[in-house]
Amino acid sequence: MKPRHKDCLTRLSRIEGQVRGVSKMIEKERYCIDILTQLRAVRAALGKVESEVLKDHADHCIADAVRSGSVEEQREKFSELIDLFDRYTP
Repeated sequence: MKPRHKDCLTRLSRIEGQVRGVSKMIEKERYCIDILTQLRAVRAALGKVESEVLKDHADHCIADAVRSGSVEEQREKFSELIDLFDRYTP
């Protein structure tokens, strides 16, 4: 397993725990601001995992396409990235 994947799995396990904690906070009717603070922390943690997966894609998938010399494969990988970014743009 790639080191970056192991790191992502560790982060995701931590996020699972955070989400369970938020569920318990809601069950116990904790203060809304405290719940929202924890939800923001979960979102930030997911953002870091997303960033690592994107870096891995660039380091391996796109780099492999460039090294392959296949213009078709390169266009496909860059098109995937453009589509991904389009989904995040309002």
